[in-house]
Amino acid sequence: MLAANSSPLFAAIVAAPFGAVGIRTAQGYVSEVVYLPPRFDAQAPTDPVAQRAADQVARYLAQPDAMFDLPLAAVGTAFQRRVWQAISAIPMGQVLTYGQVARLVQSAPRAVGQACGANWFPLIIPCHRVTAAGGLGGFSNDGDVQGFHIGVKRWLLAREGVSFA
Repeated sequence: MLAANSSPLFAAIVAAPFGAVGIRTAQGYVSEVVYLPPRFDAQAPTDPVAQRAADQVARYLAQPDAMFDLPLAAVGTAFQRRVWQAISAIPMGQVLTYGQVARLVQSAPRAVGQACGANWFPLIIPCHRVTAAGGLGGFSNDGDVQGFHIGVKRWLLAREGVSFA
């Protein structure tokens, strides 16, 4: 039986300054990471992969240069995986624009933006490090430029030493 404040949707929930990070696992892999608003309470991991992921997320939140080493489920199209690989190579504290990533993967900025929005593993694959040429850009397919997700992107970048007005 789950505790009153736990969620059957997640194998772990890690508290974060912007809300929480939900972790889903399946068959020995992290299957999804989700940014959650503050109404979600922390939840103890339910399996060893969730424990490992929760520990690494907590370590990143405390120390943004921490690296992730997690078994990720094989998801996404071949193109999305190429974009995610390029994004994963962006060092902490740096950003690339959608156009710059598009040149790396020989595609178009809009397609890169769509792949960023389809990222099943935000934070682990740091799509927050991809910005628009003229500013912050979007985040997590959330069209609300003042909403929760863009606030998460702003917080993550600031935590890594990158600021946007």
